[in-house]
Amino acid sequence: MPRENHRGTACLAAVLAGVTAFGAALASPASAAPGDASRPASPPPVSDFRGVNWADPRDNYADDAVVPSGLSTSDSYATTYAKSKAIIGGFSELGANTVRLPVNPTSVNGPFWKAYRGAIDAATAKGFKVILGYWEADNAKDGKIDDQASWDQMWARITSAYARNSQVYFEPMNEPFGYTSQEWRDVAARWVTTHRFIPRDRILIGGIKYSEDVKPVCADSRLDGTRIALHNYGFWHTDWTSVDQWKQDFKERIGTCASRTVLDEFGATMTSGLDYNGPVNGSGEIAYIQAATDTIRELGLGSVYWPGLRNGDTYSLTTLQGTGTRLSLKVNNPSGLDRLHWAWKQ
Repeated sequence: MPRENHRGTACLAAVLAGVTAFGAALASPASAAPGDASRPASPPPVSDFRGVNWADPRDNYADDAVVPSGLSTSDSYATTYAKSKAIIGGFSELGANTVRLPVNPTSVNGPFWKAYRGAIDAATAKGFKVILGYWEADNAKDGKIDDQASWDQMWARITSAYARNSQVYFEPMNEPFGYTSQEWRDVAARWVTTHRFIPRDRILIGGIKYSEDVKPVCADSRLDGTRIALHNYGFWHTDWTSVDQWKQDFKERIGTCASRTVLDEFGATMTSGLDYNGPVNGSGEIAYIQAATDTIRELGLGSVYWPGLRNGDTYSLTTLQGTGTRLSLKVNNPSGLDRLHWAWKQ
């Protein structure tokens, strides 16, 4: 999303919801990667995507390797796996079954990839769906692919590693706002054709612009069978304090495409003590979160909250605690988590 530093002051820390890491005795990606090459008998509905984003403190925009909070480029595969096992375990305690992770050419085409696979493998070993999405570099941020050749190489390497793992999903680009609708759909269609060996139900194509409208993508027959990624944020309309107005906005962005839509970015301040279960009382954020979670539940959307964990982000649902591989997550706002459980029908 076109993010600013999210507003909100650090406030109450609540409810421990985490898991302590156990040591990982795995030596390499090859030894840890699941070997199940089979496809599910039938693809899961989008409502089965109940997840959180795990993000780099820099908002996933980086020219160097993108590194989710708590991980390090200096860690080995085994250490990355152990840290990720703890963090994914914490996400599981929240009720999530999906994690969205960032990738970029430096993190995949360079030396970090061997270790970074530990995060993906730890998640799939826990039974999580993993969405791998491309973010452009922070020195560009023009809403377009930075370098076609390195992008192609990145996706070739990712799909070579995980095409046979039915728990891994692929999102060619996050928020392609630099393209016109036609240009973006052409880019997406080329990706689908190039990677025709990937089942279409394991591909998430972002809506147009800031992934803010899925209808044009949904209507493009070249993209039939793919999932569609929607983003929507409360700070896009800071003066809206009506739950019904926000619900209408969500539905206008989706049209008749709910059965294919995963809202894989939405979020609001979780560190300022707002009660998302309470009356709106003129709060645009409360109205927005109530509308988002009601709409997810009503339409059976997939949903991936932004973020489950991102150090320094006031929207972060949790705070990372611990050191080394002994990590756990603390919930920042129990009412925010309650609203996610409502959306997820838990």
